[in-house]
Amino acid sequence: MDTLVVAKKNLSEKGFLDIETPNIDYVEEILKLKKEKNAVILAHYYQIDAIQQIADFVGDSLALAQQAAKTDADIIVFAGVHFMAETAKILNPTKKVLLPDLLAGCSLADSCPPEDFAAFKKKHPEHLVVTYINCSAEIKALSDYVCTSSNAKKIIESIPKEQPIIFAPDRNLGDYLNKETGREMLLWDGACMVHEAFSMEKLIDLYKENPDAEIIAHPESEAHLLKVAKYIGSTSGLLNHVKNSKNKKFIVATEAGILFQMSQENPDKEIIPAPAKENNTCACSECAYMKMNTMKKLYLCLQHELPNIEVAEELSKKAIIPIQRMLALSK
Repeated sequence: MDTLVVAKKNLSEKGFLDIETPNIDYVEEILKLKKEKNAVILAHYYQIDAIQQIADFVGDSLALAQQAAKTDADIIVFAGVHFMAETAKILNPTKKVLLPDLLAGCSLADSCPPEDFAAFKKKHPEHLVVTYINCSAEIKALSDYVCTSSNAKKIIESIPKEQPIIFAPDRNLGDYLNKETGREMLLWDGACMVHEAFSMEKLIDLYKENPDAEIIAHPESEAHLLKVAKYIGSTSGLLNHVKNSKNKKFIVATEAGILFQMSQENPDKEIIPAPAKENNTCACSECAYMKMNTMKKLYLCLQHELPNIEVAEELSKKAIIPIQRMLALSK
């Protein structure tokens, strides 16, 4: 059985996940616990609105890694997914790092099993390895550089052109970066289910209904969608573009959680989520893993200081090297 499943089963058997919390004011209690325990709440833009509102810092993967690296809090509560909390632990081995739901994983990270990737790397010993931060600690430990969508181009361009590169795990981001940099990086065949869920047919119909809208997209999206996007950028890049643009209407092709912050910053602009292939509650593309964290789970994890993220010392020592290289190049 998967270790995360076992861990959650054990927590459930202890009663932690089944605790009733009647008449709790989660905002009030979370703020109180945060102060008592000298805790900081870091949240990704893809979290539910309530969590984004109560977080000390909301950001994309790069900004959150930077915040985790410099925090003086005793406890880091990472409202995101497992690889993000794991990265925070690698950067803060002596601090307690909590994740509200231990099963909040990542389809992209799951698409790159460490044993398979190690074998792939072994076949190409002359290649340096650049990995997207959306991967496990084991994959980071096999890498020379880690990157995010915010700094991937900069990091790749810092490597001599003649040096062959393996890029993992996202084939869509890797393909986009090959076109942007003129490289021919060897790509691992992984992908994010959220960014492959958009429907081109529905997007075209939506654009016909809103011809004054600007299509903007995250580079994890498929190549055919990126071809119709007027702007392509990281999560923070998309937010900044909408904020600085004179345009008043945008169709946004990334996880729908970004719409909260985007609307908060641009109350005078119309923000429309790009449509997903499947019908769902919001006709958009949502990460089910990101939405596993709730206010109740955030409260309980702070109260009980569980689930607690741990990374083996030797693994952490290897994984931190490419992360630190990324942070040094991102200053």
